[in-house]
Amino acid sequence: MSRDILERLADGKISVDEAEKQLKLFSVEEVGSLAKVDVGRECRRSVPEIVLAEGKTPEEVVEISSKLLESCGRAMVSRVGRDHIVALQKEFKHESSATIDIYEKARIVVVRGSNHRVNEAGGKVGILAAGTSDISVAEEAKIVAQEMGCEIITAYDVGVAGIHRLFPALREMIEKDVNVVVAVAGREGALPSVVAGLVDIPIIAVPTSSGYGLGEKGMSALTAMLQSCALGIAVVNIDAGVAAGTVAALIANRMAKRSK
Repeated sequence: MSRDILERLADGKISVDEAEKQLKLFSVEEVGSLAKVDVGRECRRSVPEIVLAEGKTPEEVVEISSKLLESCGRAMVSRVGRDHIVALQKEFKHESSATIDIYEKARIVVVRGSNHRVNEAGGKVGILAAGTSDISVAEEAKIVAQEMGCEIITAYDVGVAGIHRLFPALREMIEKDVNVVVAVAGREGALPSVVAGLVDIPIIAVPTSSGYGLGEKGMSALTAMLQSCALGIAVVNIDAGVAAGTVAALIANRMAKRSK
């Protein structure tokens, strides 16, 4: 269908605006009766289709990834377990037309065709993690924003328990003129509030499920972030690194586009 649209554009039968509209509408492709893959999402929204591995068998993940690779030139899989990684490696590592990148800390696998390149969109995203137990969620946000063409500046283990470590990281992010900061924290979730009180940059707060006792599994962090008196903070769900990375990249890339 996309080829037909492009041919009609080349023949002068439709305008560029109409072709763009039709390509954006060309979005859903079925993988048998298994899943509906949004192959047009990146064209329509600048957000890639990301396969959630949790709750899917390795075989299902491989099948969906193969269709995405064929249709889009890239397949991103989040929340992978060891069985998913083994199955994806077995399927793709010997293919000359595909490469596989495994980001174990982020629990993300990216399979890309030989012709796929990430287009640098110009956005700059700063990512902060309060403690080492928050790094996996921060890395999830990093890989997603990176795959959306952003430059990433990270600083980990800069939480309020050792707040002196935060200031050099913020200084670097200000100097590099980041468009948005993702602040990842568990326990009492104080990091985003502190950062928002210091900088004039939009903050995306990500509560993590680290912590125990009263308010365990991220509930204290989520509540604290939602109740923050420091303005300029938006909050995503607990452990939602993919969501945070996506929103951060959309903001940063849009700002970069407007500044050209």
